[in-house]
Amino acid sequence: MSFPPPAAGESHRHPDTRGAEEHLRRASSSFFHSGTFLVISLALVKLLLHFWANGRYGYFRDELYYIACGEHLDWGYVDQPPLVALAAKLSRLLLGDSLFAIRFFPAVAGSLKVLLAGFLARELGGGRLAQALAALAVIIAPVYLGIDNFLSMNGFELLFCVGCAYVVIRVIKTGNPKWWLWFGLLAGLGLENKHSMTFFGLAVFVGLVLTAQRKFLFNKWIWIGGFVTLVIFLPNLIWQVRHDWATLELLNNVKNSTKNVSLTPIQFFSQQILMMHPLNFPIWFAGLGFFFFARAGRPYRVLGWTYVVLFVAFVVLKGKVYYLAPAYPMLLAAGALVVEDLIGRSGQAWLKPALVTVLVAGGIALAPFGLPLLPVETFLRYQKAIGIEPPRTESSHTAELPQIYADQFGWEEMTATVARIYQSLSPEERAKTAIFGNNYGEAGAIDFFGRKYGLPKAVSAHQNYFFWGPREYTGEIVIVLGGTRRDLEQRFHAVEEAAVLYHPYAMPFENRPVYLCRGLKEPLKELWPKLKRWL
Repeated sequence: MSFPPPAAGESHRHPDTRGAEEHLRRASSSFFHSGTFLVISLALVKLLLHFWANGRYGYFRDELYYIACGEHLDWGYVDQPPLVALAAKLSRLLLGDSLFAIRFFPAVAGSLKVLLAGFLARELGGGRLAQALAALAVIIAPVYLGIDNFLSMNGFELLFCVGCAYVVIRVIKTGNPKWWLWFGLLAGLGLENKHSMTFFGLAVFVGLVLTAQRKFLFNKWIWIGGFVTLVIFLPNLIWQVRHDWATLELLNNVKNSTKNVSLTPIQFFSQQILMMHPLNFPIWFAGLGFFFFARAGRPYRVLGWTYVVLFVAFVVLKGKVYYLAPAYPMLLAAGALVVEDLIGRSGQAWLKPALVTVLVAGGIALAPFGLPLLPVETFLRYQKAIGIEPPRTESSHTAELPQIYADQFGWEEMTATVARIYQSLSPEERAKTAIFGNNYGEAGAIDFFGRKYGLPKAVSAHQNYFFWGPREYTGEIVIVLGGTRRDLEQRFHAVEEAAVLYHPYAMPFENRPVYLCRGLKEPLKELWPKLKRWL
């Protein structure tokens, strides 16, 4: 038996093959017009934006400290769990010491948050517009632009919290309690990143108690998930026990100090609007309403209570304004559904491009407050022209620039100044000279930039530097960054002001002295416990 040849122009492919190819072509076309494709595209925009901008100023003070912690890997530190130090170490091993390298993982985390925000909207029932709107709203929020542009615990915390919110939705939507294992995994990793993950977990628990979803509290899988969290967090917990609960001592010191800016509930709320972008306010506020009042949002009301509990907790505990940032992607996702529904009901198709245009334009207008897009002098003029000042989180911040920028200047110049003092000493003197930083930023800068200036590693009694000790120094000669001459003269036989630090943009260098001190009156190892500064 033989088959007739195909007619002219007819494909030699089997009809089933042609059908499969047509199906694939339609599926591909459908994907490129889907909300998922839009969300992925927006996530890539976010990633490329940070890759472009994250090397425009300098190393942030905390980054220099995290790099130092990465050179002393441990299961805990006075002021943070181990994950951020591990991220710093991996960045340097894989990519090097550049700003791009150090900030690679935060940029990726920021991009993943955009993805999750869009997926949250999809899981809640949102269509193409809702998914894209949720992702876009996350991109334009100044607080996320800032947090994702340098290495810190905060960018990763947001990722873990948004991931947990996604799991909560999946648990409720599918009714499959085994999803709590994923919640436990993310919460455990979140605790190894930042202890404030505890607040998010407790807020979700309160939300479950206050809603019909309390039924999950009687299911074994949620408690197995909790056990997973405990197992992952256990190494840091053991570190805390072995170090006499150092983090709790630090938190108590901060509580009893005037370090953080204290805000009234109204001030705290108004600054939430600013940090998330005023144009986002109607969206996330509508999202809060969706969880509490919309029929479609009722099953997920636990997330509404999660936000409320977190807001009240941080107001009562005098938390910094950005502590609430991890709670907003879930509200933006829910609010995007509300906006999509309103536009659909209106029948006005032009509202979609109009809304996107307004959000993009508004995002560009405030982007310089989160990303270093402008030269410093241009930014200062722009900030003055539009009359917006970012929230101040620490009372010691007096620089013109927002703290997120002010702490990126002056560190290498400071190191060069110290190097001139150090090199002015004889080789015999240099061999026994310690460089003492009064805070971890100063010590971290000496450790990081000092290599090319021939400087030894710094010592400091601030935060985890205290545990690293005075090394083998006796205190015979010490270069001290900051402090007062009067205090130093009580400890040393001779004190000389060797230089004065100044940088026009930096917060810590407003005529800050550098002293060359000789003859410590008490052996440094004996004095060290008295120098501890955890604040």
